[in-house]
Amino acid sequence: MLVKQLNNLKGTVSIMQEDSYGRPLKDLRISITDRCNFRCNYCMPPDEFGPGHKFLPKSDILSFEDIVLLVKAMLPLGLEKVRITGGEPLLRKDITNLIAMIRQCGPKLDIALTTNGSLLARFASKLKQAGLDRVTVSLDGIDEQIVKRISNSNVSPNDIISGIQASADTGLRVKVNTVIIKNYNENQIIPITSIFRKMNVVVRFIEYMDVGGTKDWDPSQVVFGDDIRSVIASKFGKLQAVEDQKYGQVANRWAFDDGYEIGFIESISKPFCKSCTRARISANGRLYTCLFSERGHDLKSMMNMGADEEDLRVAVLSVWGKRADRYSEIRNQRKQTTRPVEMHFIGG
Repeated sequence: MLVKQLNNLKGTVSIMQEDSYGRPLKDLRISITDRCNFRCNYCMPPDEFGPGHKFLPKSDILSFEDIVLLVKAMLPLGLEKVRITGGEPLLRKDITNLIAMIRQCGPKLDIALTTNGSLLARFASKLKQAGLDRVTVSLDGIDEQIVKRISNSNVSPNDIISGIQASADTGLRVKVNTVIIKNYNENQIIPITSIFRKMNVVVRFIEYMDVGGTKDWDPSQVVFGDDIRSVIASKFGKLQAVEDQKYGQVANRWAFDDGYEIGFIESISKPFCKSCTRARISANGRLYTCLFSERGHDLKSMMNMGADEEDLRVAVLSVWGKRADRYSEIRNQRKQTTRPVEMHFIGG
């Protein structure tokens, strides 16, 4: 019934590239699994995602063919970048085949992957060969005990750093994302900056956010970007703002005199909703228009019913055209408590 209704709309619906605030759809983040080998407290708290937790059955997860169909459907809308996320995407079997399939959709498409880095050394070369352009590694410290405490795993930060180096060696562009939480890992700001400055790998420090899965988030736990910059400057010298910020760029860029850049994702103190160009597809095929969305739009069921590229394009246009999300800008004005979609479903 749904596909039939969309077929009736095909002749009358024009392709819109902007939402209700004039924001184009340029970036698509696709979660390919809800599983992860970490149990980070702000994403998959171990008391909620313990040994008895039931993950999505295989039949509910997007197939590689589903993912390629979605990418093809959205390319004519101005899509420029696809980021593969999880859960931990490197747990998905044959992920290099998926990267190669997405690459065939468009030679100029920017293809990226976000990972916790624990398996990256094993996959880096194959990912590059398959057509991956960039990789972002989430790493909240280089102290072994801190990393194990945050991730609730036995993975050593040295293994993750080895994966980062292996990725850089293959020619992949690499960034490291670090969430700083007050009285938890603030002492990692200097060590993280030091090691990755020497490796010439960009670090992006992230203000702790009230995203899905985060338990008992409190604004007092946030370390603001201004404060992180002050800590860095006290050790390494003054940072200068990089002025050529691109529309849709989430990180504010700062640089040292030698040209090395550090990014700051300041969703709490400096929201960037007004230029957000991201759509997100969850592991079970639901379209979300904001990281803080509570409700997704079911595209997987459409594909199960035989929807083609044009059907999906019409559906996405309908959702995106009505998009009015600006959660971070109005966070302090909200009176009701919200429960955003779990991060391991949409990859942050």
